[in-house]
Order: sequence, then structure tokens, then C-alpha cells
Amino acid sequence: MRSVAAALLVALWLGAALLTVAVVTPGAFAVLPTRAMAGDMVGRVLPVVFAGAVIVPVLVLFIAPAVRRKALAVASSASAVLASVVALGVVNPRIAALRVIAVVPVDQLAPADPRRVMFGLLHALSVGLLGVSMLALTALLVVLVRAAVPGAQAPRDAR
Repeated sequence: MRSVAAALLVALWLGAALLTVAVVTPGAFAVLPTRAMAGDMVGRVLPVVFAGAVIVPVLVLFIAPAVRRKALAVASSASAVLASVVALGVVNPRIAALRVIAVVPVDQLAPADPRRVMFGLLHALSVGLLGVSMLALTALLVVLVRAAVPGAQAPRDAR
């Protein structure tokens, strides 16, 4: 039962992350009058998603202690937490600072402007870190579902 609760928690986070990536972000850029406003809005949503990728795996390992014995569960949890902590503590603050020192919206800077180039690199890194968190928590979900569903575990010795 604990594995089911933990799996539900991970699935809810994955759903929120997918909604952010597939609906909220493209929608903001499609309907808001400027890219800067859309970036501001998405910039308010992403920290919550990243924070969830720190909190959820920790809760899962607390809720379902049997999962702690599974190397994939521990490794995927650690990967999600690490990627999200880097995004929250390093990448996203640098993006915010860069947007402030750019004075004008980043998309109005010349393509070769070092601030715009750095913004592009940091943005790509943030997207990559979210992808790592999503893949890691997908792996954790697979471990949890296999633990929760009777017969989902492959037999260890089929001889």
C-alpha cells in the first residue's frame, strides 16, 4: 500500500511537470503579449516544479522504506534531487540575474551579445536539468509500480 501511495505521489509530480512543459510554457509564449512576460510567468512556475522534484523523492523514500533497498530507486531519487537543486540554487538565479543586468528583454539583445549567449546556455541547462528530473522520477515510478503490483517482479531464478 505504501508503494501505491508513493507511486501516486511521483505520478502527480510527473503530471504537473508534463503539464508545465507541454501546456503552460508554450501557452504562455503563445498568448502573452511579449516573450519577456511569458518568460516571467514560466519563471514563476518552474521553481515550484523543481522544488517538487526535491521534495517528492525524499517523501517517497520515507513513505516506502522498502524501496530504499532498490539501487535504481535510490539513484533515480538522488539524480532528480541533485538536478533540481542545481537548477534552483545555481541556474535559475543566474538566469534571473542576467535578465536584470540585460536592462532590455533578452530577445532584444543582438544574437552575438554575450548576455544573450549566456542566457541561451543557462536556459538550455535549465531545460536539461528538468529533463533529468523527469526521466529520473519516471524511473522511480517504474520501480514503485513494480513493487506495488503483485507479479510485476521478474522471478530471480527461473531454473
